[in-house]
Amino acid sequence: MLSRRSALAVAGSSAALSFLSGHVRAQGQQRFASLSVFVPAGPGGGWDGLGRAIEQVARQAGMVGSFQFENVGGAGGTVGLPRFVSQRRGRGDAVMVGGAIMVGAVLANRSPVGLKDVTPLARMTTEPSVIVVPASSDIRDIAGLLAALKSNPGATSVAGGSAGGIDHIILGLLLKSQGRSAKDGSYVAFAGGGPAQAAILGAQVKAGISGISEFAEQVKAGRMRALATTGATRSLDNVPTLKESGVDIVMGNWRGVFGPPGLKPEDREKLVKFFTDLDASSAWQEMCQRQGWDRAFLAGSDFEAFLKSDEAATAEVLKEVGLV
Repeated sequence: MLSRRSALAVAGSSAALSFLSGHVRAQGQQRFASLSVFVPAGPGGGWDGLGRAIEQVARQAGMVGSFQFENVGGAGGTVGLPRFVSQRRGRGDAVMVGGAIMVGAVLANRSPVGLKDVTPLARMTTEPSVIVVPASSDIRDIAGLLAALKSNPGATSVAGGSAGGIDHIILGLLLKSQGRSAKDGSYVAFAGGGPAQAAILGAQVKAGISGISEFAEQVKAGRMRALATTGATRSLDNVPTLKESGVDIVMGNWRGVFGPPGLKPEDREKLVKFFTDLDASSAWQEMCQRQGWDRAFLAGSDFEAFLKSDEAATAEVLKEVGLV
């Protein structure tokens, strides 16, 4: 029989071996010692939320040792985008979060730097938008908001993301559905979800439009009233879609990740593989479910093809509603 001291020594050795084995497994999974994430928007918005979700899942899985974030908001990402392009060029450990809003903002702001200047890696998620009013508002439903937009659009201020983005497009389409021009609207653009929320909660604007995940907690807490969502099917309990409310609008807000220009092919492949494996993980799927995001993964050349078609479609819609 083993003495107590020998038994403790064996147990200690086993524990050490188990720890080392787990450490080796984690190291084997690690793709990057550190990853730089550039968010061309303020904290608290959808792009920042996606970046933080990637960090949480990747770190817990041991795929990345540490993350460094930089937020530079303004004009739908077109303020921060040139900074990412110039300062991260060729870096295989740097990514930028962006999405549908940036496509419209580049067109609306006539930005000389656009998504053509970065390296598409993967489309990760999409989510419908939600149209809300402060809980104290006398607007009770989407019909009430549409009536206000039709009768006095200039006095019906609506908060959302940067000019030319998906929130602005949705307002333009709502105005058009009521026989008004997008130019008649009173759109109040914010660089991030946090300031937009504050304006809505403080009743500084009549209504707001953003991704469901950005307003869901406020709706649940009863501080905002959700009038309608923009998806093909319902995303919130007891909240109708625009389509079932008689407005033929169905739109999703996609978000993805991009590498800097000048990436070596092997660095791009490594990043694409990282996001492909992240998307396939059960932890990421659970994260998307918690956030109310739909997984919409596209990588590499498929993502590039999608971007071209989305840019063309967005340009057409912006022209149609008079935003460019």
